[in-house]
Order: sequence, then C-alpha cells, then structure tokens
Amino acid sequence: MKPLAYRMRPKTLDEVVGQQHLIGPGKIIRRMVEAKLLSSMILYGPPGIGKTSIASAIAGSTKYAFRKLNAATDGKKQLQEVAEEGKMSGTVILLLDEIHRLDKTKQDFLLPLLESGQIILIGATTENPYISISPAIRSRCQIFELKPLADDDMAQAIDRALKDKERGLGKYDVSLSPAAEALLIEKGNGDLRSTLNSLELATLSTRQELKDAGKDTSSFVITQKEIADSIHTKIQRFDAKGDGHYDLISAFQKSIRGSDTDAALHYLARLIDSGDLISICRRLMVIAYEDIGLANPAAAQHAVVAIQAAQQIGLPEARIPLANAVIELSLSPKSNSAISAIDAALSDLEHKKIDQIPDDLKDAHYRGAKKLNHGVGYLYPHDYQGDWIAQQYLPNNLQGANYFQPKGNSKIEKALKKQYAILRQMQKDGLKHD
Repeated sequence: MKPLAYRMRPKTLDEVVGQQHLIGPGKIIRRMVEAKLLSSMILYGPPGIGKTSIASAIAGSTKYAFRKLNAATDGKKQLQEVAEEGKMSGTVILLLDEIHRLDKTKQDFLLPLLESGQIILIGATTENPYISISPAIRSRCQIFELKPLADDDMAQAIDRALKDKERGLGKYDVSLSPAAEALLIEKGNGDLRSTLNSLELATLSTRQELKDAGKDTSSFVITQKEIADSIHTKIQRFDAKGDGHYDLISAFQKSIRGSDTDAALHYLARLIDSGDLISICRRLMVIAYEDIGLANPAAAQHAVVAIQAAQQIGLPEARIPLANAVIELSLSPKSNSAISAIDAALSDLEHKKIDQIPDDLKDAHYRGAKKLNHGVGYLYPHDYQGDWIAQQYLPNNLQGANYFQPKGNSKIEKALKKQYAILRQMQKDGLKHD
C-alpha cells in the first residue's frame, strides 16, 4: 500500500491546503488553470509543503497527462519518453523534482519542448532558483515561492486524512487527542508529507497493539505517547494545554536575560533533551536582538551564525554551537533599547491620528509629481558637508518624538547614545533656525 501522504495527494486545486497566495480565488496559478493558459513554472520552498501537491492538482484540474521525474536520478531516456507522450497527446505536465540538479544535456533536450508547449514543466526545488537554476530554464518559467504551512493548514490536512474513507484513514474510525494533534503538528514543522506518514504509522501501530491485546479496534483514540513513539521524540516538554513548553522557553529566555549562565545552560539541556531544535533556534534569535541588542551587536551576529550552524548539522552535534551562543549571550551586556524604541513607534500608530508624510519626502519618480508638490524642496544630504542637513522627516504631529532611549550599558551603546543626542540636537537647532 502506498503511503498516506501519497494517497492524500490533491486531485484538484480545491484540495490543496495552504499556499492561498498562489492557488486561492483570483490568484495566479488558479487563474492559469481556470483560463487553461498554463505555462511552465518553478515552485520552490522547504520539503513537504505542497510542491508535488500543486503539480498533481494542476494536472487533475486540467486533465492533462501527469508525469514525475527527478532531475538528479532520471536520464535523457526518461525525458524522451515523456516528450513522446506529449507529442501524441498534445501536452503533458512534467513535474521535475530537484530541478536545480538538471545537467546541461537534459537542459538542452528540454528547452525546445518548453518553447513548443509539448511539455509544461513544473520544476520543484528547495534551493533558491535565482541562484541554483540556469538562466535558460529560468527565463522560460514563472517562479513561485511556496510558504511554510501554518498550524491551521496542518490541522485541516490531518482532519481530512482521518475522515477520508477511500484514500485516508476513515475506515479505521480513529481520532487524535488534542495533545496528540498538537505534538504531531509541532514536530511536523510544516512538512505535511512527514506529518501524514507519521499519522499513518501511529494509526496502524496503535490498532495492531489494541488487536494484540484483544481490545476493540472498531473505534479508538491515538494518545500523545503513541504519536511521540511514531515520530521518535520525547514528550517531556508537552502537556495537554502546552503550558510546559511555554514555561520552559520562558525560563530559558529569562535566565539569559538575567545573565545566569548555568541556569540558561540547564534549560538549554532540557530543550535539547526533548529534541526541540526549532524552538531553541527561534528563541535564541529573539533573545539576541531583544535582550542583548545594541549593547553588543557582535554577540547577536555570533548567535545567528551559531544558529545557522546548529540547523545545518542537526542534533546531537547542534548542542555545541548552541552552547557557545547561550554562554556568550548570558555573559554579554544587555539592552532592550531597540525593541522598546520600535514598540513606542508602534504604540503611536495605534493610539494617535498620524499626519501625512511631508510632501518633500514623497516619491517624485513619476510624471506629474511636481504638480502635487511631491519631492519639491527635498534636501539631498550627500550634497552637504558631513552628508547631513537639518530637515523635517517625521509627520507634523510627531515632531520631537523620542522613541530611542539608549541605556549606555556598553561602550558601543554609549557611542550610539552620544551620536543620537548630537544628531537630535542638530536637527532641533537646524529646524528652529529655519
């Protein structure tokens, strides 16, 4: 039997979850399908988020023949077979996985077929096509970026798979406990293919265990433990309401913020032990800029590099760069002046009626702008001594707003504080003189 993710592959665009910016009502791919004006395209994004699903849905919606090849493992012979099918049927949709690995021989064979429309190519890749795919292929394809699936998208796909009696798991009358569903979605990290296959493993293995124990299998509920066993992860940080997860993350951040290196390492160890690399990396990135910020920008940069290394090498080795980052961030001077500054600016947007952008700052790169007084009177700073000149930038009713409140907890922030004060005073004096 084919895997659940394969069986649940969408047959029409309406069955695709997520990617509404491409396949939603009035969006580009749906418009192409409805108008029957398909063109070759490249879909790129992380694994398991719908590249193959969209390709098969396009084929299902248009009734064209659909074939799937891999640019790395399938050769020119397989491409020729697809080309022959396209010649006989008029058009064939070819999903070419790992298109970034297409060599020149296969590329040269494909190009005239794309030009003639004999093959409509849908290339799938996890790599940035503007960097990894040849200009010749790119120029003949529209490029669409797929977004990671949201939790609601994942929940929708899981529910559909549990209820579908023909392609899914509906014949087993199985359901997930709320905690089991939360764990499955969390650890799936937006990879729907992996998530659905884990769901099937949990369903079949749980059913078999019940059967072996002589229990009723006509209807059953999968628990959090059974999901954890199926995705090979620990559940110590998860509870029914998710409080344990957020408590652990909170303690981790507060320990670094409070410069307690040992406590921070303790909570890092607990997060590593649970296998939750995703949450560690996300939270460390936030901490670096929220709590250390301008007091030590180099530490924030080091943390980003450590996070990238951790994501590349994965656990358990990821613990090494992560520990480096946690120790440096814990011992670093701290400042929240940047987050306080942007939050103050956002607060004004929420609570004040904001005047218009000054006319001289408005875009003037179009005919007729001067008639609207847009850009008129703007002073180009680089034309003046020191590349600076006093002029009004803020809307009228925000003149004098003072969002940035540097603390001077380090040499770097002291320097920023001094420069900020000098520029504010120069601006104030200059405008007053005008």
